[in-house]
This record gives sequence, C-alpha cells and structure tokens, in this order.
Amino acid sequence: MSNVEIGIWISAAMLVLVVMGMRVAFAAGLAGLVGLVWIFWAKKGMDPQAFTWALTVASKIAGQVPHSKISSQALSLIPTFILIGYLAYYAGLTKALFEAAKRWVGWLPGGLAVATVFSTAGFAAVSGASVATSAVFARIAIPEMLRIGYDKRFAAGVVAAGGTLASLIPPSAILVVYAIIVEQDVGKLLLAGFVPGAFSALIYGILIVALAVVRPAIGPPVRGYSWHQRLASLPPALPIVAVVLIIILFVYNPFGDALGTPTEGGAIGAFVVFCMALINGMKFNQLKAALLESAKLAVMIFTIIWGVLIYVRFLGFADLPTAFSDWITSLDQSPMLTLVLILLAYAVLGMFMDAIGMLLLTLPVVYPAVMALNGGEAVSAADSVFGMSGPMCAIWFGILVVKMAEFCLITPPIGLNCFVVAGVRDDLSVQDVFKGVTPFFIADAITIGLLVSFPAIVLWLPRLAG
Repeated sequence: MSNVEIGIWISAAMLVLVVMGMRVAFAAGLAGLVGLVWIFWAKKGMDPQAFTWALTVASKIAGQVPHSKISSQALSLIPTFILIGYLAYYAGLTKALFEAAKRWVGWLPGGLAVATVFSTAGFAAVSGASVATSAVFARIAIPEMLRIGYDKRFAAGVVAAGGTLASLIPPSAILVVYAIIVEQDVGKLLLAGFVPGAFSALIYGILIVALAVVRPAIGPPVRGYSWHQRLASLPPALPIVAVVLIIILFVYNPFGDALGTPTEGGAIGAFVVFCMALINGMKFNQLKAALLESAKLAVMIFTIIWGVLIYVRFLGFADLPTAFSDWITSLDQSPMLTLVLILLAYAVLGMFMDAIGMLLLTLPVVYPAVMALNGGEAVSAADSVFGMSGPMCAIWFGILVVKMAEFCLITPPIGLNCFVVAGVRDDLSVQDVFKGVTPFFIADAITIGLLVSFPAIVLWLPRLAG
C-alpha cells in the first residue's frame, strides 16, 4: 500500500471518529500518530519485529509537535486578544458600546437588532473570539430586544449571527491560526479582515432593516433619544475605540519594527482595558472570572492546534497534499468553478465540525491545491489565474475560508454560536436559535459571492500596507 493510500484511509477513519463525537483535537492527534506508525512500519515491510521501532519513531515525531508549534510567538496573540474581550465585558464596556449603538441607529426599522450587529462588530474588534461575543451579547442585547417586543427567535438569531463577525474582524483568533498553518504574514491577514468584516456587518444590517420593513412586528424601532443623549453615549464607549486604534496601529505598523509587533499591541490593548476595568470598579472575583474564561478558551484552541498539527505532520509523510493538488489542477473545468466547489465543501463539512478544527484539518491539503490553481505561491499577478500574486491569493483565500467558517458557526447541527446563545438563555432552545438565524444564511451567501467576485474588497488594505 502506498503512502497516499495510507493517508486516505487514515483521513477517512479520522472523519468517522469526528462524526461519531470524538473531539477534533484527540481524533486528529490519534489519527496522526497511528498514520505515522503505519507509514514507518510499512517501510519495513510490516515486519512484526519492526513495529516497536516504528512506534518509537512515530512517538518521537508526534511528541515534538506540541512544544515546537505552540511555542510560536505568533500564537501568543490568541490569549491576549481573548483576554481583552473578557476584560471589556467585566469592565462594562460592552454595555456602553451597545447603548451608544442603540441611541444612534435604534430609530431604524429593526433598529435594536441593527444596533446589536454593529456593537458585536465593535466588540469583535477587541475580542477576536466568536463564542465569547455571542455569549456576552446574549446577556446584554436579547433582554433589551425582548423588552420592546422583538420575536425571541429573531433576537437570538441576530446575536448568534452577529457573534460570527469576530471570526473576520481583527483580532481574529481563526485568522491567526490560518496564518500559522499556511505560513503567511499574520499582520497582513489581520489587516485584510477589517473591510470584509465591516462589509459583513453592513450586509447583516441591511437584511435586518429589509425584514423589519416587510414584517414590522419582528423588530419595532426605538425612538425618543435626543441629540444630547446620543452624544452623551459616546464617551463611555471611547475605551473600545482606543483599543481598536491600538490594534490597528500595531497591525498596520507604519513605523516598522520601532513600534512593535501585533502581539505587543494585543498586550497593550489588554492593559488599557484592564485599567478601564479597575476605574469602573471591577472586583477581584470578576478579574478572576475573566482570567479563567480566557485561559479555558485559549487552552481549548491550543489543544486543537497541537492535536491537528500531529495529523498535519503525518500528511507530510503521506504526501497527500501534493497528490490532492495534482488532482485538482488536472480537472477539466474552470479554476474559479473549482474554487467555488471547495468553498461549498467547507459549508457541508462545517455542519459536522467546529470552525478551527475544520480549517486545521483541511488547509494542509486544500491550501496547496488552491495555490496551484492560481499558478503557484511565487506567481506574479500578471501570470496568475485569479489575477493576483501568490501572497495576495493566500490572503484572499484565507478571508474566504474564514468567512465560510463564520457561516459554519450558525449552521445546524453543530452551529456553535447557536448552542452558546441557547445555553446562556433559559427561555430559548437550540431549535429556536437555529430558526432565528436562518435569514442570515442569505446575507452570508451574498457576502461570500461578492468577496469571490470582487477580490479588491479583501485586498485593498493589504495592498495599501505594501
């Protein structure tokens, strides 16, 4: 049996384990270890006496992965950005952000829902964690919407969909993971997420207004705020704006190495929010809760990363990515059609896997194939298929894939954001949340179609940054 055939059998077995309910981290780690043993044992002709040797070599290779990969400086972005989000919540900054959005756009049809989307986008710019964003606004926004007569399923759907914006808007943990896997510049990928993230929020807002115009009872507007009250709502939300500007400054990095890295920007942002939390009277129990929640989420993400990277190491020995790239480029069809089919496959796969695990498992195989479709990682824009250079194609594809991961966060049966919202609210079932989030599938489909058709939406800021 060839290495490629071993790779296919092990990958199929791993997917079966995931579908049966095993956590992605453990299914991938186990599959990677077994696959490595199989490959090395097959090199010795499956000699029973060589099994111990194969197991020893495979264990050493797998054992080096957790430390060598998790100790990467780029990954230190993740816990700092997660900490910013939880500290902002316990400091009361999220309530101030929501109140400001409510006073400024609440007069629109479905205005409170639009305010929820825009405030989740603002919170996403200091959090980077979709689950945390959904959990926070399930506590803040849903009670407000229910109080003025919103349909509870629609209110829950708005929060679940709005939470997905944290996947694109920097500081996005998923974008950092993508950058690590495909070995691209973290700063440029984070920068590329700003415009598509804001664009997604705008599409959500337009959809909500359209639904409220057609069905006024679904989301009545909020009126009665004077200009003085609107202006008075801005100062309490300024710390969020300050942190966003700090993150943008360190990601854009106009002064080069003299300013610092995005990791240092995240640490400074966390310190600023921590100071604001102390000023707002945050108690020790709240600080403890923020630290514990940040640690739990960071550990979960890091566990998925090292587990999947063992599987990725096995894929390298199995030579499966090269075989898949050769097959993709040999297809007798348009490269753009192939790309669309790959994105549709992500939509299906996301119904059964969490977003980070799905990307980690598929990117080592899919990314080289997409780069090959465009003409290679070193191709120039003039010679490429998609009209962009290799590095720009990597950024564009990354945003598309992360947007698909956003889509998967609200699709049944594994839509994680929907489970989070239902878990926070005792008056909502998971089925209620899935029903409420259904209209946002249309918005996501429109957004993805526009990002595919007009790559400049994604690439404008990275090109501006050089």
